[in-house]
Amino acid sequence: MTDNPILFNTAKIAKITLNTPEKLNALSAEMCIPLGNKLADWRKDKNVKAVLITGAGDKAFCAGGDIVNVVNMGKQDINKACNFFWSEYRTNWRIKTFPKPYIAFIDGIVMGGGVGVSVHGNYRITTERTMLAMPETTIGFFPDVGGTYFLSRLEGNMGMFLGLTGFRIFAKDLLQLGIATHYIHSSKLAALEAAFNDIEFGEDGFEEVETVLNTHCTQPEDASKLAEIKLQANALFEGDKLSTIFDNLNADGGEFATKMLKTLSRMSPTSLAITFEQLKRGKHLSFENCMKLEMRLAYHIMQAPDFYEGVRALLVDKDKNPKWQPAKLADVTKEMIKGYFAIIDNELTLDWENPVEQDK
Repeated sequence: MTDNPILFNTAKIAKITLNTPEKLNALSAEMCIPLGNKLADWRKDKNVKAVLITGAGDKAFCAGGDIVNVVNMGKQDINKACNFFWSEYRTNWRIKTFPKPYIAFIDGIVMGGGVGVSVHGNYRITTERTMLAMPETTIGFFPDVGGTYFLSRLEGNMGMFLGLTGFRIFAKDLLQLGIATHYIHSSKLAALEAAFNDIEFGEDGFEEVETVLNTHCTQPEDASKLAEIKLQANALFEGDKLSTIFDNLNADGGEFATKMLKTLSRMSPTSLAITFEQLKRGKHLSFENCMKLEMRLAYHIMQAPDFYEGVRALLVDKDKNPKWQPAKLADVTKEMIKGYFAIIDNELTLDWENPVEQDK
């Protein structure tokens, strides 16, 4: 185990290292809170010209949030568990609004919380080892950390497809979808970082960072994994109702549609309905309002059983046999879903002046 779960180096290119490789750098409150607060310091520090975030080890950038710990907290104190999401979402907003170049080396596994601390930055550098997914419906949650915003803005219905199914995507597809901005082989990341450190920054740090990226980055050699299914996914995941998507899949009857039906059958019906409504709404919301919506969803989900059951079945007991409540999509009513989007007493606030964590 590492002593320091997150490392900071304040320099011209300030560096953040997610430092729990034995946990695939899963994001905990002990990592997320200081990250958000450190960005506030670096925002005002004239000597800091850009920020680079990486993950320790060679397996993962960040394989998501430490949700087992969140669930354990929720069983004792729901408000304390919700403080994690409060801090995480405020940190996501700070990344999105950070005024200097924010660079993420998304090398290895990138899921959930790892997406939140990378995709909202200016530059997301993928490698041949990158695998990204938002599999939250598998555990009775929803694609958060800004998923409301960025998934709903992907071309066609790709965001709906990815958000509902948790489908895994890789370097070439990440570039084509705009989730990643550049590609480099993992063996050359150290040289790229050294090139950043050699920059003599002038007035436009973004232009200078882009010059380095354009010099060092290439295109992935692997073929697109999405190419052969993109047309199908866009067509089948179209609909004003979630039931329409299921009707599309059942009517198609092909190999891809059958596989997607099997995948969706494992998900929490409530999570699927929440995610569908979330992404429909997200298309019309600002980033700030997307994050506020996510805080409402997280708070209400912490009061319901599926998140706890999903984490138990997939990550604790690992029997992969969750007992969802309700068990069938047909039993999830509009009124039930509407309740998850209801305003909460402690609405998320977004600013640079206060610490990202709530007052205890």
